[in-house]
Amino acid sequence: MKLYTALLHYPVYNKNGEIIVTSIVIHDIHDMARAGKTFGAKNLYIVQPFEKERAIVERIKRFWETTGKKYNPNRNEAIEIVKLSESFEETIADITGMESEKPIIIGTSAQEKDARMINYDEVHNFLAKDTPVLIVFGTGWGIAGEALKKIDFFLPSIKGTGTFNHLSVRSAFSIVLYRLSTAL
Repeated sequence: MKLYTALLHYPVYNKNGEIIVTSIVIHDIHDMARAGKTFGAKNLYIVQPFEKERAIVERIKRFWETTGKKYNPNRNEAIEIVKLSESFEETIADITGMESEKPIIIGTSAQEKDARMINYDEVHNFLAKDTPVLIVFGTGWGIAGEALKKIDFFLPSIKGTGTFNHLSVRSAFSIVLYRLSTAL
């Protein structure tokens, strides 16, 4: 299965609709890597243009590759899927280079989008045909700018039982990958 995932820290919106860079959240890296590995993602790209922020991710990876590996070896196995990327374009180019074709890029959002929607069964069909798929998760208030123009489809937003709708990105990541694994 050629499933790739990305967590965008740039370009994303803030609550005022401005395009910004968000900071690394340590829990996202570890939790999303574990979920990604569990559900068959080849990689989890952390897209972060700031060097000092990427250094945080590198420090976490080093811990699980050394000291943490001795304590809990399977956490290192999960963290191995984490790749750092300075830009969304670099992420797409890396996948294209590995797979010799551009991935189908599927965005996620807490809000419904005026975009080409795709359901989980359709994504599963792409993966079953051995087509590379990149599922993109935004931080802040969602994917923004030039990244939006590169997205081929959007998955439906995750709805709860009431009007409150504010999942952490790591929770949404797990739900999306679980739904994808149970499609068809």
